[in-house]
Order: sequence, then structure tokens, then C-alpha cells
Amino acid sequence: MSQPDRKRVLLPEEQEVFLERIYGWEIKLDGLHRILEFSDFEEAFNFITEVAEIAEELNHHPDWSNSWNKVDITVTNHQAGGVTEIDFVLCERINRLVGR
Repeated sequence: MSQPDRKRVLLPEEQEVFLERIYGWEIKLDGLHRILEFSDFEEAFNFITEVAEIAEELNHHPDWSNSWNKVDITVTNHQAGGVTEIDFVLCERINRLVGR
């Protein structure tokens, strides 16, 4: 499998094609966005910990916030100045954690 492109910002129509692979995510002005809700704070925090491990492995880190049982995530490539293929790879990996 080839490495995802971390440098080229995807065109809007390319992002739409990739979006079909990542259930539950939306394209926003600041990147790919999803809000996940868990049963309680501990489950949300455990999810955050697992995502942090994936982010370190990929060397690509989301912007996020946590309020009790909700995790609000935005994924974008700040260095490239927009959404690149690596963003979709991270979203796919996050979706695997939650079963979609």
C-alpha cells in the first residue's frame, strides 16, 4: 500500500469522493469534522487515549475537545493548509475504533 499524500491539499470534488469512505464525518471549513457520544466520561476518555496512539503512529494529530461524554474532532493538515489524504486515513482509523 502506498503512503498517503501529506502535502497536496485535495480539491473539493476529491474530498467528496474520499468522504464516502468515512461514515459520520462532514467536510467543514476547518477540516473533516465528527462529534462522537459515549456512555460516560470514562468511555470518552478511553477513546481519546486510543486515538492519541493512532495519531502518534501516523504522526498526524487531530484538533479535539471533550465535554463529559462527547468528543468533538476536527482533522486537517495544518502544514499543508487544508485537507489531504492523511486526514482521511486518520478518520478511517478513528471510525474503526467506534465500529464504523
